[in-house]
Amino acid sequence: MRKKERQRLIKQLLTSNNIQRQEDFVSLLDQKGVKVTQATVSRDIKDMQLVKVPSVTGGYRYSLPTQKNIDTEKKLVQTIRDSFVSVDSQDKFVFLKVLPGSGPIISSLLYQMNYSEIFGTLGDDNTVLIICKTEAATLSFRDQINHMLSTE
Repeated sequence: MRKKERQRLIKQLLTSNNIQRQEDFVSLLDQKGVKVTQATVSRDIKDMQLVKVPSVTGGYRYSLPTQKNIDTEKKLVQTIRDSFVSVDSQDKFVFLKVLPGSGPIISSLLYQMNYSEIFGTLGDDNTVLIICKTEAATLSFRDQINHMLSTE
């Protein structure tokens, strides 16, 4: 497996697991059919600039660097402000209409932010479908988009 593909898989593992040690990465990657050494994982951690943050279960866990999330969030807010047409919600869906060409970018930025209330996103040329985990999360996220539009 190529380095970029492995690192993409490591990011996915970070979002769904409480990873506290490099050996945990090795084990989880092995379960996915990817054979790596602890030394390779160590290089990936350094290359991806992963950080250890306090875990809700005690101890520390690996996480993506905070600064990247701040930059991604700024880019997301600015892109939504620059291209916003309308937002609506129904059940577990938030439907965002944007200017042509903006849908895939916003969908990608939402994915990168790893919002806990979002199950997934689909972005086409001028729309983004945001699928939330609960109906309450849908209302909360729609309000969050409106907040992005109203704050400077």
